[in-house]
Amino acid sequence: MNLKQLKVLLADDDLDDCIFFKEALTELVLTPQLTAVHDGEQLMQLLTSETFELPHVLFLDINMPRKNGFECLAEIKLSEKLQQLPVIMFSTSFEQEVVNLLYKNGAHYFIRKPSEISQFKKIIHHTLTLIVPENILQPAREDFVITV
Repeated sequence: MNLKQLKVLLADDDLDDCIFFKEALTELVLTPQLTAVHDGEQLMQLLTSETFELPHVLFLDINMPRKNGFECLAEIKLSEKLQQLPVIMFSTSFEQEVVNLLYKNGAHYFIRKPSEISQFKKIIHHTLTLIVPENILQPAREDFVITV
């Protein structure tokens, strides 16, 4: 698949991070189609809508209002319609037990949000190259955390 045809869904309540994410996509010459939501309830309503075309990948923040990333991930993995959707979890914090739980619960990758925009761009670009239709399986545990 051409990365320009990639449909990306971003679920993050931090508007600055959403702007950085969009900027990372546009500056990488990939320009995938981006849809953003800002809380977990909005995310799940969109994903379960009959009219919404599922994205190729979901970037899901752990800490969101109304329904957090853990709750959304659990619902996604329980849904026959959604369980094959690659879910990239991300957060500003990095706690090993949280990362282990995310892996156990079926997330495809974990990213610790970098504070510098240049690092953010690199990690988003790298992650997008890992997500292709032929490679939607969860990686080995040692490859779960993406770093630049």
